[in-house]
Amino acid sequence: MNEQEIIEGCLQGESSSNRAMVEAYGNLVLSVALNVIGNRQDAEDICQETFLQVFRRLDRYDRARSFKTWLLTIAYRRSLDMLRKKRRFSEFSARVRFEPAVVGRGGNLRPADPEPLPSALLKRLSPRERTALSLWANEGYTARDISEVLACSASTARVYLFNARRKIKALLENDHGLLQNG
Repeated sequence: MNEQEIIEGCLQGESSSNRAMVEAYGNLVLSVALNVIGNRQDAEDICQETFLQVFRRLDRYDRARSFKTWLLTIAYRRSLDMLRKKRRFSEFSARVRFEPAVVGRGGNLRPADPEPLPSALLKRLSPRERTALSLWANEGYTARDISEVLACSASTARVYLFNARRKIKALLENDHGLLQNG
């Protein structure tokens, strides 16, 4: 089934088309959510929420736009919503003097065990920088494609990419001594 056949089937309520859509795009949505959130369990929840929203609102999808970009925009926004919820909960729990969660930069929960180097570096980027870098590196998205997902201009998307690469390079050089004379 091609993309348009899947969309038509979903609009007609065919469960096989719903499955085909999840199979075709599930890993991509999970990847975007994981890059923003940094936690697999939360990313899987976001993936499910994204597809539920897509199935509910598929009749509003503008076929003049890229379906994949529309889908990833929903996943990205759901991911940001979860980050905000986590941040609010963390702030609330700190105020009421519960055992505080260990919160890293950008409101991401930091696990007790050391994390692998690439994940640790990516968590030091903002959600927009992580998403831009992920879409560029993993999906081959252009700045224009990234700008549609992030709801910003193409030049702003290029700035996110530039800043992400610059920060990763600086972190590798300064914190880890992995790059020399970059």
